[in-house]
This record gives sequence, C-alpha cells and structure tokens, in this order.
Amino acid sequence: MQTLNLEERWDKTFPQSDKVEHSKVTFHNRYGIELAADMYVPKNAAGKLPAIAVCGPFGAVKEQASGLYAQTLAERGFLTVAFDPSFTGESGGLPRYVASPDINTEDFSAAVDLLSCDGRADPEKIGILGICGWGGMAINAAAMDTRIKATVTSTMYDMTRVNANGYFDSEDSEEARHAKKQALNAQRTLDYQNGIYLRAGGVVDPLPADAPFFVKDYYDYYKTKRGYHVRSLNSNLGWNTTSSLSFMNMPILAYAGEIESAVLLIHGEKAHSRYFSEDAFKKLKGDNKELLIIPGAVHTDLYDGGGKNAIPFDKIEEFFKNYLK
Repeated sequence: MQTLNLEERWDKTFPQSDKVEHSKVTFHNRYGIELAADMYVPKNAAGKLPAIAVCGPFGAVKEQASGLYAQTLAERGFLTVAFDPSFTGESGGLPRYVASPDINTEDFSAAVDLLSCDGRADPEKIGILGICGWGGMAINAAAMDTRIKATVTSTMYDMTRVNANGYFDSEDSEEARHAKKQALNAQRTLDYQNGIYLRAGGVVDPLPADAPFFVKDYYDYYKTKRGYHVRSLNSNLGWNTTSSLSFMNMPILAYAGEIESAVLLIHGEKAHSRYFSEDAFKKLKGDNKELLIIPGAVHTDLYDGGGKNAIPFDKIEEFFKNYLK
C-alpha cells in the first residue's frame, strides 16, 4: 500500500464545527489503492450510528463540498466520512488526476467497507451521497452494492453520457462519437511518443469570453476563495484528456432501474445538468425514489449553498433518517 502524507491541520473551505469530532482516516479499495478521508462523529454520540460516505464533485477534494456535507450531516446525528477518490487529493493511485467509472464506483463500496467495520457505525444503516460527477458514481454503486440502504445525489452529473453524447446530447450520433474517438486515440499516440499521459480535465483557465454560463459557474466557484483548494484539480489549470475513452464505453446508469434501496435525487432548477437527474429518475422504480428540484439554484449552489442556503439539509436529514432506521 502507498504511504499517504495527510495534512492534520484544518484546511477546509468551510469553518470547523464544534459539534462534531473530526479525524483523518485511511482505507483501501479492491484495486489496492489507499484512500484518505475525513471522519466526522457527533459529539456525545451513544450507540451504533447510521453512517454516510460522501464524495464529489469531480475534480474536487474532501476539503470542499463533500466535507461540508459530511460535517453538516454529522451535526445532525450521523457518522460520516468525506473521502478523496482514487488518484485525487490526499488519496493514493497513479497516475494523478484521472478518473475511472470502474475504480471510482469501487471507491464508494470501499468506503462502505470502512463504515461496515467501524464499531461506532451500524452496518445495517449505511448510506452514500454523491455530488456532481460522483452522483453518477453513487447511483452506479447503489445498483451493485446491496449494503447501501439509501443514496442521495446532489446536482448529479452523468459523466459517461456527456462523454459519449456531448453536452445536452448534442453529439449523440455514431459519426460524432467516431470523430471524438479518432481525436482521443490520436492524442494517445502523441502521448506515448512524448512519454506522458494527460490528466483529467479541469476548469479552463483563462476563461474564454464566449464561455457558456455553466463553465463560468464552475470557474466562479473553483477559481475564487469560495471554492478554491490547492489540492483540487478544478481549482487549477484544465488539461485535455484521453481518459474520456473509458467513460464513453461504460454507461454508469445502465442498471439504475434495479436499485431496490431508497434514492433521493436533488438538482437546481437552473443547473445546466438538470436533465441528468430528471432522466435518471425516470429509470428508477419503486415508491422509495424521489426527485427534488431546488427553485432558482444553479449547479454550484448545491456545492456550498451559494450564499442562498440552497442545499436542502433538512430534507437530506429526513430522507436518511427515514431509510437508515
């Protein structure tokens, strides 16, 4: 296992709560990658607690949105972990700053391994929460891991669909996909010739004047004090990538309709990616599935509230307490 160098000081983008105990923990996934996490435990907690693993957004780290969600839910009585996925932040894995629909789905189940074996957590009351790109990974994990009793996604983003079909399905044709694959594979050849590989893409910098609103939304969040963190891919320069090839070929929501456990999909009314949650909801079956649209909220409002209290923590708490009992 890779030895991780963990930062012990409080270096989050949100204030530390005096209502929870915070500690750093590590755990490994089935690929042998050591993962780093922040664990939050309610102070003066008694008995075995319902537990939640939190991850996302894509390119972000546990010191940002996932940590905010985890700490807030710990204030409300849950044992939580916010973890850095493989290849990202303080977690291990080489090469750095890449994403994998297979490995990153496994990361969620590895976090469930950790919680299932923690004596303070009730192994029959484990949920997961995925933000943005990791919302799709969370749905994928819930479709295969029967230990997960409840799943929440916040501003869920289907990375496999957008890579295969383009934004708003604007490239959903055999011809468009072929052209994209040609370009990506030509880049692979150049990378090998140069002895390098390209990491997953982050927020483009500098921002083009004609960038669409959702790119400006990401830029505003990640490139300002609001969401910046030194270890976050999206807080730094964006690169081109060839890791998109695996996302094009592995649709992560294929078996969403087989999820028997509870699912809550949350999305902003004005988020560019709202159609991902709405279409995912159509795949789900059973009366324990819910879709909640937050009026007026854009995508990154559900990362940190956006100054509008946009994150519906009361609803999330109610949902988990209802299904983790």
